[in-house]
Amino acid sequence: MGLLGSLRNSISQVANTLFASDAEPKRIGIYGPPNAGKTTLANRIARDWTGDAIGPESRIPHETRRARRKENVEIERNGQTVTIDIVDTPGVTTKVDYTEFLEHDIEKDEAVRRSREATEGVAEAMHWLREDVDGVIYVLDSVEDPFTQVNTMLIGIIESRDLPVLIFANKIDLDEAQINRIENAFPQHETVPLSALEGDNMDEVYDKIAAYFG
Repeated sequence: MGLLGSLRNSISQVANTLFASDAEPKRIGIYGPPNAGKTTLANRIARDWTGDAIGPESRIPHETRRARRKENVEIERNGQTVTIDIVDTPGVTTKVDYTEFLEHDIEKDEAVRRSREATEGVAEAMHWLREDVDGVIYVLDSVEDPFTQVNTMLIGIIESRDLPVLIFANKIDLDEAQINRIENAFPQHETVPLSALEGDNMDEVYDKIAAYFG
């Protein structure tokens, strides 16, 4: 029995070694308010490492009204490969008003439909946050004031779940960008400046993603 037990232990050790790298990729949710550049960032990451986009980008609010997922995104940094699933979520807000869409020359019926879908999308995003993500990339528009009820609430939920979180101050290519406002709003978390549209500072973005979520 001693020989049999030793053999079983050896087989177990070999199996653990062989399958240690087969862990499921971590699901990283991209969160933030509408029009912060979440999908632009998701597409930038996906294109850089897979060649494919995740979803359409638009200046119209609530263009992303359903969560979209890109699986098995392999990011190589410093000789190591980090594999994640990206979940691009709808922008979270306390109210979706169909008149927002009318301002972009969208017909009323279509505007009402979009507002309903966007409201459902907020609920879906909250479900992902509470149940189905292993880490969060929180995207904020560095031109806008970060001190909002929604941002405070979401950061609080992320902290209550003890999820690793990176705050990305997006749109630094704009003259009005104020990164320090975001840093001051959430000093307990690291803030990384970037322009998802222009690709500015993406090397640091990938270094941080690998360090936080690897």
